Amino acid sequence: MNILLLGGGGREHALAWKIAASPLTTKLWCAPGNAGIAREAECVSLDLTDHAAVVALCREKAVDFVVVGPDNPLVAGIVDDIEAAGFKCTGYIVNPVAVPCQRDDSLRGGSGGKTQQFHTA
Repeated sequence: MNILLLGGGGREHALAWKIAASPLTTKLWCAPGNAGIAREAECVSLDLTDHAAVVALCREKAVDFVVVGPDNPLVAGIVDDIEAAGFKCTGYIVNPVAVPCQRDDSLRGGSGGKTQQFHTA
């Protein structure tokens, strides 16, 4: 399986290490990556805010699966754009309008579902 890992921090280094060790992995690229990740994956210079460039790289490399590590691209809706282009991707799909509402609701104690409070450890 050809896998693209997005990000370049410690979280992505741990992900790259485990993904590279999988017998299912044929090729692993990381964008942008870092020196530690370069031991596990081929690092590619890419601006993660440019979703069209990420999709173009997926097409160029015949990527089967995308793993999104950092939070900012997730919040910016990168999963929506990658999946809309026909690629499989981890992460959550974001409705940017709903994010502030969900956050405000959780700050008021609402979760849209049943909640419980625990007072013992």
